[in-house]
Amino acid sequence: MKIARNIILLALTFAFVWPVAGQTIGDFKMNETELYAMTKQMGQFMRRFNYEEDQFGEKLNPKDPKYRNNEMRRKSLPILFDQQKYGKQTDLQRYFIEDVTKDDSTYMTFLGGRWYSEVSCTFRFNGKPVNISLILAIEKEGLGSKWVLTNVYFSDFNKLFPNGEIAEREKHFLHPMSHELDFMNIYKAFQNPEVIEYYASKEFQPDYLTLFFYEIKQGRLVFQHVDSVKFHVFQIKDWYFEVSWFDRSGLNSGWLMSNVIYMPEKEKNNLIKFYQP
Repeated sequence: MKIARNIILLALTFAFVWPVAGQTIGDFKMNETELYAMTKQMGQFMRRFNYEEDQFGEKLNPKDPKYRNNEMRRKSLPILFDQQKYGKQTDLQRYFIEDVTKDDSTYMTFLGGRWYSEVSCTFRFNGKPVNISLILAIEKEGLGSKWVLTNVYFSDFNKLFPNGEIAEREKHFLHPMSHELDFMNIYKAFQNPEVIEYYASKEFQPDYLTLFFYEIKQGRLVFQHVDSVKFHVFQIKDWYFEVSWFDRSGLNSGWLMSNVIYMPEKEKNNLIKFYQP
């Protein structure tokens, strides 16, 4: 996988090689300045977002006056945007930076919840290659933490539970006096398997993660490899953004904000239900 290869190569570079004029990362030859500017890990993205680390990769001591300094954040946050998409001075970028560097600044925290990883993978389902997106979140575990699966997106699962029209749903029900007939009419629920969920409580929601585990256990769904990774961040009040990997030369590469949306908390909470039902 390209991301893993890049990280391993970078670690070997720092461990065994003195700095030289250029280094090769992915498919590109990078000089020292580009190498330090690259946001190489998601943890580094968080530190730079909070300005706990400067643009040269130097971690700041919490006692340092520059640590989480809002003025420094205003200058450094633009490099965390995908500038090929947002440019250097877009209105959205300025509004976002102004909002997150107010006196009551908002910072990202690793164990703060409300951020998720979307891992796009190739599986084989009934012998055919398919794409499935795994949603993972950080969960506290003892004195530490771990990544856990919270949901999956697989088009074949979603097709099993299409959203029917209300009028269509109202055709499928069991009469309230069914119990007086020993539920002899229960056969109706099984005549049309494609709409059997209409006979469930209105609070029923399909549990795709359970379906995923079931198919894995049955051996019909077999993991092949990871294709790509990105992160969905809901931690910042009234904002949502994605962080994606950009493998390219220049001073704007690595983990960067690829999709930034102003989103009131109420709308955000509705969207989070997809990531953690």
